[in-house]
Amino acid sequence: MNKILIVEDEEAIANLIKMNLKNAGYYCDVSYNGKDGADKMQTEHYDLCLLDIMLPEVNGYELLDYAKSIELPVIFLTAKGETADKVKGLQAGADDYITKPFEVLELLARVENILRRFEKTARCIDILDLHIDTVSRTVTKSGVPLKLTYKEFDLLLLFVRNPNVALYREVIYEHVWDSTYMGDSRTVDLHVQRLRKKAGLENQIEAVYKVGYRLTIEELK
Repeated sequence: MNKILIVEDEEAIANLIKMNLKNAGYYCDVSYNGKDGADKMQTEHYDLCLLDIMLPEVNGYELLDYAKSIELPVIFLTAKGETADKVKGLQAGADDYITKPFEVLELLARVENILRRFEKTARCIDILDLHIDTVSRTVTKSGVPLKLTYKEFDLLLLFVRNPNVALYREVIYEHVWDSTYMGDSRTVDLHVQRLRKKAGLENQIEAVYKVGYRLTIEELK
């Protein structure tokens, strides 16, 4: 399980981020000021840091310098959204830059991207009696191999990486088919139906009225 440090002085935002990352299968620590964040970096091992810039005691740029010295990837997460601020943050060494407010799915996608870039993502995912190998793109359920198509595998991966999150049909389509959603839900619905049947997830992949679908996992609630 990847371990992420969130350094954010607004407690409501920090706790919201922690909740969503926890639901997506990550372990998180939270610091509400830069000094505590620096202390945690010195005493704990993390795979990624989500870092605000405007922090009490030690600011984000100072903390970024220390994170770079220990080869800890950093995503700046800040309200400073001007192009000049983004350029400054990236030139200072941040690996990505997200401005507030942000969509949860965007945050999760960027986290996953950075972890993948630094080869910190788990190769295998075990969930709901499923064993998913993301490199060989194979899936077994209770030890029995499942024959999934390429799109069905990507669809399953999207669900398991976003458990208990209601995913809009357009979001599903754009992530799995990598193209703009044109308003035809039939493609998504048919693939979800086939995936449900093949993976035995009829009760776990739920339809969400006027939205799309959600993979419900009770133990993460």
